[in-house]
Amino acid sequence: MICPITNQNIINEDLTMDNFRIMLKELLKENAYKKGEFKLSSGKTSDYYMNCKPVTLNGDGAFYVGNLLLDLVYDNEKAQGVAGMTLGADPLVTSVAMLHSARMYAYGGDCMNCYDWTPDSYASLIVRKEPKGHGTGAWIEGPELPKGSEIIVLEDVVTTGASSLKAVEKLREHGYVVTEVITVVDRKEYGNTNDLWTDNGLTLKSLYEIGDFDEDN
Repeated sequence: MICPITNQNIINEDLTMDNFRIMLKELLKENAYKKGEFKLSSGKTSDYYMNCKPVTLNGDGAFYVGNLLLDLVYDNEKAQGVAGMTLGADPLVTSVAMLHSARMYAYGGDCMNCYDWTPDSYASLIVRKEPKGHGTGAWIEGPELPKGSEIIVLEDVVTTGASSLKAVEKLREHGYVVTEVITVVDRKEYGNTNDLWTDNGLTLKSLYEIGDFDEDN
């Protein structure tokens, strides 16, 4: 396998989560992190912008981010699926669910880094920004799970947290349990405390914080 960053051969022993984290960070710095003057979805302006889609919709990027997120999903012994707000979370939930199934197949049902509580497969759910305008008028697309199933919300970038909270709201209205949000990049625009998350019965985990993409890091 050739590393897309260094163009060097990677032996199997190098296919570790630490190396995935390094390679994903380099892809994000090169293709997702931009400096300038930008208007954010929150209406605020910023002198930098993080758009993960050129990375998460790329084969290598989806592989790295899916594996890294999947290892955090495994820590939740109750989780039966992953979900997120379209469209930033679409490749995330898809890659996580697909890579888990790939691990299960590759390791004969006893997959790498799995725990005893890991299900055979994870459902991947997509939360619409608006309900479907025809048919059932659904807010959520994907496999139907029993009421009370625990779902982890995935995000590419958390800024104010509004998108995450809307996804959580719609999932809870549907009868699912949501206690955790995992994001690729946390911009920490919601403040320096975790009050936003604890007030909503949530914990937030992130692969990176925005400061990780400063030129000196």
